[in-house]
Amino acid sequence: METDGTYESRDTRGGAVPRPAGPPVPSTPPAQGPPPVSHTGPTGPGPQAGQPERAGAGPQPAAPPLVPPPPTHAPTRLGVAEWLRIPRPTAATGIWRLGHRERPEREPDLVPGRQLITGAFIAYLCGWLLWSLLWNGYLEGGWIFVDDWWLLPMLWLVPSDWTNPESPDFEMYIAAQYLWYAVLLVLFAVGFGRIGNWRDIWQRYGVPVWPLFVLLPGVWRELPRTLTWLTWVSNIYYVLLIAALVAAFGRAGTWPPVRRRFGTGGPAAATPRPSTPPGADPAEWPELRDAGLTETAAQLAEATRQGVLGDVDYARIRRAWQGVRSRPERLAAFTEAVRTRGAAACGHPSGLRDLPVRTATHDLATGQVLIGTAADHPRNPYARRTTGVALEPGVLGTSLLAVGPAGSGKTVRLVRPAVEALCLQALANRAAVVAVTAQGSLLGPDEAFDVVVSVGRRESTHDLDLYGGAEDPDEAARILAEALVGDLVTDSRRAATVLAQLIGPFLSAYGRFPGVPELRELLGGAPEALATLRAAVADDPTQLRELDARRRQTERGDDVGILLAERITFLDRPAFVGFFRTDGGSRRGEGQDRPQFSLKAVEHPLRVRVDLPERGHAEASRIVSRLLLAQFTEAALARRDRSLFACLVLDDATYTVTGESVRALQRLRSVNAGVLLALRSLEDVPETLRDPLLGAVGCRMAFAGIAPWDGGRFADTWGTEWVQTKDVTNRQIISDEPLTKVLHAMRRMVTGKAATAEAVTVREVERQRWSASELAHAVPPGHAVLSLTHVRGEHMPPLLVDLRG
Repeated sequence: METDGTYESRDTRGGAVPRPAGPPVPSTPPAQGPPPVSHTGPTGPGPQAGQPERAGAGPQPAAPPLVPPPPTHAPTRLGVAEWLRIPRPTAATGIWRLGHRERPEREPDLVPGRQLITGAFIAYLCGWLLWSLLWNGYLEGGWIFVDDWWLLPMLWLVPSDWTNPESPDFEMYIAAQYLWYAVLLVLFAVGFGRIGNWRDIWQRYGVPVWPLFVLLPGVWRELPRTLTWLTWVSNIYYVLLIAALVAAFGRAGTWPPVRRRFGTGGPAAATPRPSTPPGADPAEWPELRDAGLTETAAQLAEATRQGVLGDVDYARIRRAWQGVRSRPERLAAFTEAVRTRGAAACGHPSGLRDLPVRTATHDLATGQVLIGTAADHPRNPYARRTTGVALEPGVLGTSLLAVGPAGSGKTVRLVRPAVEALCLQALANRAAVVAVTAQGSLLGPDEAFDVVVSVGRRESTHDLDLYGGAEDPDEAARILAEALVGDLVTDSRRAATVLAQLIGPFLSAYGRFPGVPELRELLGGAPEALATLRAAVADDPTQLRELDARRRQTERGDDVGILLAERITFLDRPAFVGFFRTDGGSRRGEGQDRPQFSLKAVEHPLRVRVDLPERGHAEASRIVSRLLLAQFTEAALARRDRSLFACLVLDDATYTVTGESVRALQRLRSVNAGVLLALRSLEDVPETLRDPLLGAVGCRMAFAGIAPWDGGRFADTWGTEWVQTKDVTNRQIISDEPLTKVLHAMRRMVTGKAATAEAVTVREVERQRWSASELAHAVPPGHAVLSLTHVRGEHMPPLLVDLRG
């Protein structure tokens, strides 16, 4: 349970997970050092498979487990426990769920500012006029039968002897009278405030419209003189007035953002505060308590409160618990692993619990990484504006295509956050990632990856398996044919047949696949190489028939073998000598063994980075990119355990997409795998594959600065939508009356414009979501238009996303 079945050895040919990348390991072990970490099996700690115990050795005391250091990165400054308590409501595809708050679907109908302020001022004048008439007695007597009729409710409530000025309770009557005045003023303020929309003015401009009793004359001027014991009321009034002034000017001067940035809370003050209902605190591990594992839950809860358990630990242990629920026989191993190792239980094969560097914002509780914010733009739906936009495995499972010119931010603002998130998921035993990039444009430090394959460089920790761990010659020929000529021919089956006619006999004769130099000689038709191979399979008529068929094809003028021989030459260079070995051994150099890496190992939570020599060997880099893409699709489709999300990231997919790879992309979403492709232009894809590629991927991203012809293909893919438009027509007013003509003439003399009348026509029209011209010229720098699709079928329409910050 400690490894959760993720590794048993250091083989990289597909059977297990290799050691993490790092400084070169000495060939001889040091004289002294810490004891090795023992891997815990399903029944507890013990020797690994294939390692018998020493003869004659008695029972040895169990050594304490070596626990990796705690993570150095916290998800937020609030701490892990508070981070877990932040609400994560269910939201639409692509929305950053951490602390998300739903917005209304439609933008509220706002009254124009001039009309709003005018109406509020008129309502205030009306209230002031009505109060003045009441206070000065203009609404009493005469046409009204009862004097002071507006004081009757107060007179009904107080004793009649209080109204006598000689009564000792006359001051109480005065107090009740002014209290009634205050009640009336509040009613006036509420009534005329609702009529004048004072609340909307406060929300829009942050300027309070003072209640009527603040400016109405005659009340607060006379009250302190009459009732000395009510002086404290005046003091409270001044305090409230100062607080209101501070709130108004603070709202107008945007003091809250300044306080959040430079105050005691710092940037963490902007993080939503946790809001967890009682009895469901995720920091207390309620799912383990409900299952009866009280001690295990208490141990993990204490580690969470103390900050020993990080967000990667939380995601990793949750992943292990999900495995226990599907396979109850692992329960004992799970509890033992948590008891002995605590927050480091069920660890990653590398023993790491976090990445050395984080550059993006992650939420491992939901598996999301924040890449930007939906811009407050009219083209974006109102409900999505200013909301966070995030990627997750469910979205990347439909594959993502990003197109943008050099310098638009594809690597920094998309590829690196996605790779970083997948590496964190791999440390949580949830994903496997293979990132392919050019040498020098690193997607992260070497310590962040388990395997670093630097093609053609001596410091590479691993070599690359040319055939992707394939055992069948036809499968190996199909993969290699895609890499060599997939970008030149629409159907690579003929090339695969030619390679199979040579690889099959070579495998039958020598028990291994041919290396690059040997394959180059065979494809080039070297007589000595072909004669030696024919003599080696002289006793196998099936293989002889394959060689005879190959000999007949070489006599044809359209033999594809000539093209294969020319392409394989790019890999048969001095820089790549020994890099694509097929003899099953390890190349030795720089004081360490160089094992081969095969993409069959994506069944394990691996973090792999492949550096390509694009500067000196551009064509070889493209061949290796196509080779990795073909090997990845084959390995992902052939996986036995599909619970891990597997993702291939191509930082530069120029001339990498082939017809077979486009067909394979559509099948990856059903096997919990995906590909992220970054291109400078769709011109780097064969013309016949541009539209099929856009249709095969579920997520599309157009960065600022793309060409109009690329924007046209995105616009056609995103389609159209029905929108409401308003057409305003100005019609000149012609009058026959003399007075009206004079007024119109005076208006024309003053304003220089004729008198007109507006006619507004509202209609529903169908238009493109984003046109080619808008994508090419209206997307600001640092922005991109992004559409997402989840593997469940949910869609996010194309949004303008701000990637800065």
